[in-house]
Amino acid sequence: MCENQYMDTFDKLRISDVFFSEHLFDALPDVVFFVKDAHGRYVVVNHTLVKRCGVKTKEALLGKTSAEVFAHPYGHNYLAQDLAVLAGKGDLDDQLELHLYPNRDPGWCLTRKMPLRDAGGQIIGLAGISRDLAMEDSKNTAYHKVADAVRKIQEHFDEPLLLPDLAAIANMSVAQLERYFLRIYQLTPRQVIIKTRLEAASRMLAGDSSVAEIAVACGYSDHSAFTRQFRATVGVTPTQYRQMLKD
Repeated sequence: MCENQYMDTFDKLRISDVFFSEHLFDALPDVVFFVKDAHGRYVVVNHTLVKRCGVKTKEALLGKTSAEVFAHPYGHNYLAQDLAVLAGKGDLDDQLELHLYPNRDPGWCLTRKMPLRDAGGQIIGLAGISRDLAMEDSKNTAYHKVADAVRKIQEHFDEPLLLPDLAAIANMSVAQLERYFLRIYQLTPRQVIIKTRLEAASRMLAGDSSVAEIAVACGYSDHSAFTRQFRATVGVTPTQYRQMLKD
């Protein structure tokens, strides 16, 4: 991508009301920030993304798509998300994702992507952030009630878990439970269940159990449902994840 093309893209994005300063996001070590052009190529990145990608400078990412930056199939999955947003198919809103960083350490985050439009309403790019999950807010007055429901999830993730049952444990309505989960854990109850089950699954995949056995052990009665959920959240199939742990 030549310099003139970069300048054209920058000029368009500066006209947009939602153009952000990369320097502001450079100060946030737990937040990945990026702006991409209409083809899904990086135009603006912050230092956190540079570090997570294992490169030394921002320039190493500019002009490239996710598929050129991240290992397969992660990069292609991220690019598919970008192209869907750029095609006007809607925002990506707080997608729970498990990333595998260059040092093979896993990390949970919530990813959001939104289109950037020019004055005429045409999509000219996208902006996105990926926030590392924060520690729970143990100072919240409802923490201990909600913690009982979370403990139920952690100790019985291999069983069916229904929101009314979890709400009853916390002595709350379902609406209250969902509201306090978001305040304390920054996740919905369903996201906490998914996160707990897939954390267990990712640990088990380092062992010798079959994928079908792991699916049952993590509360999935349907092997294919487990694979779909794992791929949607982690970005790869359980078999691919197991192979990446061995590489």
